[in-house]
Amino acid sequence: MAATQPPTSPAPGTADADAVRARRAAAAEAVRSTLLDVPDFPQPGVVFKDVTPLLADPAAFAAVVAALADVGRGSDGAPVVDKVVGMEARGFLFGTPVAQALGVGFVPVRKPGKLPRATHEVDYDLEYGSTSLALHVDALAPGDRVLVVDDVLATGGTAAATRTLVERCGAHVVGIALLLELTFLPGRAAVDGVPVTALLQV
Repeated sequence: MAATQPPTSPAPGTADADAVRARRAAAAEAVRSTLLDVPDFPQPGVVFKDVTPLLADPAAFAAVVAALADVGRGSDGAPVVDKVVGMEARGFLFGTPVAQALGVGFVPVRKPGKLPRATHEVDYDLEYGSTSLALHVDALAPGDRVLVVDDVLATGGTAAATRTLVERCGAHVVGIALLLELTFLPGRAAVDGVPVTALLQV
């Protein structure tokens, strides 16, 4: 079977540059002003990024969704993706409204045993352990262009595993959109070759 070729659509995140920049700046401030650091959760030495205050603020949440959705649009403002994929669990919170804003379907990536039909599964390492992710084998069609949405890019294990799952369906990740990137960790290297857009970098 021939390998799936990358899409030739315009690069994600190029719609109406001035408006995109303004929305991204507003979203970055929304993330900066609402995100809370919780030390030693879920285990000692880990600083957990708590997004619940952002979710509770409707203006901040709307700003973030608008900016993340821009990543899935081309230079004419039209979607350049066929699906949005979000990872359990916080990727669901942001991926579903982004998919709705783009007018495309949302596909969940879940922990094994949570999806009811045949799945692809990938094991991967986290910054504080290891786990697995699963995706329905028929969730994406060969050639689908996918925008991956999550909250934080840290070591990149979750994003890389999700990319592998997408590619096993014959689809292609055209971009990753996130609230926050921890630049002192090698997240981008884990998804080398895929454009990464983070609303805020620390």
